[in-house]
Amino acid sequence: MKTFVICILLLLAFISKGQNSIKWPESKQALIVLTYDDALLSHLQVAIPQLNQARLKGTFFLKEPAATHINAWKEASQKGHELGNHTVYHPCLSSKFKADPHYQAENYSVDNMMREISTMNTILYAIDNKLDHTYAYPCGETSIQGKSYVDRLKKSGFVAYARAVGSSPIITDFKNLDPYQVPCMGFAINAPGSDMIEFVKQVQQNKGMGVLIFHGVGGDYLEVSAAAHQELVQYLKEHQEQIWVATFKEAMDYVTKHTK
Repeated sequence: MKTFVICILLLLAFISKGQNSIKWPESKQALIVLTYDDALLSHLQVAIPQLNQARLKGTFFLKEPAATHINAWKEASQKGHELGNHTVYHPCLSSKFKADPHYQAENYSVDNMMREISTMNTILYAIDNKLDHTYAYPCGETSIQGKSYVDRLKKSGFVAYARAVGSSPIITDFKNLDPYQVPCMGFAINAPGSDMIEFVKQVQQNKGMGVLIFHGVGGDYLEVSAAAHQELVQYLKEHQEQIWVATFKEAMDYVTKHTK
């Protein structure tokens, strides 16, 4: 598995060569964004404490369960972590994510999605007292019943940027980067920390931006171990002079400003 991951990363590095690059603050080599989906308990118990100890910030895309731990998420926001919008009920195609039929994407319309995104913004405001939020598409799906809602999302003004999926998670072509379809890099269940660090190293070599996506950390589902996550966090901490670790909104604000 490790050999396969390294081969993929080398291919992505080759593809990204020669594209429109960007200069990072303080002559840093790369920009890394750590994102976490679904408002999981393991984020509060494992991921955030690890990040806090290293004085690093992450972006946590929340859905409805966040309401049961409002004070904990409020504290996370106060410590500099970003709270993002992941809709209220996380509608996905039933083939990808089992859920109550009421909350399956097959039974949604674009209007339903937009109302949920708007409602989640209200919940987020109650937690972090911020008006501007970013978004992550549930299951990476940008369409409802075959109809893309990306343009509708852009026009709505509900969110500033959106994280999606993509074939080139090592981002170097910033002039052609769609801020509402920013690609990310995920890892296999129980992937070793070395896989995550190898991806970061490839981003460094290409002087680009890399957005990492996590679900469970040391628990819950689609998880990576607490030890593997800590290994990544430690690497980022030890290389802060070369790597800028920013929240998704901070990163995209910088990219947007410096590519105009």
